[in-house]
Amino acid sequence: MSAAGGAAAAAAAAIAQAIRASGVLVRVSPDDFQKILRKGEQALVIYATGGLFKSNHQYLTSYKGFAFFTKSATEIILPAGTETIVANKIWIP
Repeated sequence: MSAAGGAAAAAAAAIAQAIRASGVLVRVSPDDFQKILRKGEQALVIYATGGLFKSNHQYLTSYKGFAFFTKSATEIILPAGTETIVANKIWIP
């Protein structure tokens, strides 16, 4: 595994652990997800592709102590300055 892959896995694991610890995951529409990202400074987004029969784009971020997740058929345009970590998979309970 490359250093970038290891960092992505570590970041995804940290967010997953935070979700388990807090128990709060908020699913929002892609439009609402973009609004949340515009509210924060230096947003961090975990991104992965998924889907069984039809591929989708999955995004996860945190804002004010909550974890926000969205799924979209098309890629979301992220605000300039958004740090993105590409994960192999995002698993949502």
